[in-house]
Amino acid sequence: MGRGKIVIRRIDNSTSRQVTFSKRRNGLLKKAKELSILCDAEVGLIIFSSTSKLYEYSSSRMTSVIERYNKLKQENQQLLNPAAEVTFWQREAANLSQQLRYLQESHRQLMGEELSGLNVKDLQNLENQLEMSLKGVRLKKDQVLTDEIKELNRKGSLLHQENLELHKKVNLINQENRELKKKVYEGRNVNAANSISQPTYTISNGYDMHPPLHLQLSQPQPQKNETPAKPMQLGL
Repeated sequence: MGRGKIVIRRIDNSTSRQVTFSKRRNGLLKKAKELSILCDAEVGLIIFSSTSKLYEYSSSRMTSVIERYNKLKQENQQLLNPAAEVTFWQREAANLSQQLRYLQESHRQLMGEELSGLNVKDLQNLENQLEMSLKGVRLKKDQVLTDEIKELNRKGSLLHQENLELHKKVNLINQENRELKKKVYEGRNVNAANSISQPTYTISNGYDMHPPLHLQLSQPQPQKNETPAKPMQLGL
């Protein structure tokens, strides 16, 4: 069964009210901490119990969160006045212009330009900054090269393994071909031997199937009871 819906109203029982406060307070503090970590938000949470006991959580210093809140609140109140709004944006534009000039000057100095106004200490700081930047670039380059070498080694290992597998398959195919050739040669030899050793079988019934025939015609012989015919004489 699902949880029943709780009516949002003051809990009359003091014990139940204190237990609910402890549970929900801990859950609220946990959610505030998760929100600050997951979303990179600056969170400040202040809780006073019914007995005036203070509970708080801040992703940074609570005083800095309160000061930031008060500053933004004052600025929002000033924005309600058009004249104050114009002054505010003029001040913001001036600050941004100043930051842009500073960044451009720093960039030129890092490129080795406009160094005439710097003293020894400034030049030393600039040199240290360049060395730190160069060190970071070298570390990043070494890391990239190391990662590329590892990737190439991994690919080389895979190719070597695939090459070994292909060699195994080729050797297996060659072995099968040799066995097939051997079986073919053995079959041919067996057939040849059988054809040589097998005698020629003929069917004979004791008579020559095709004996030579000698035919001779004889003269008819007169029978014993018959008298020879007399020659017929013709009278003329």
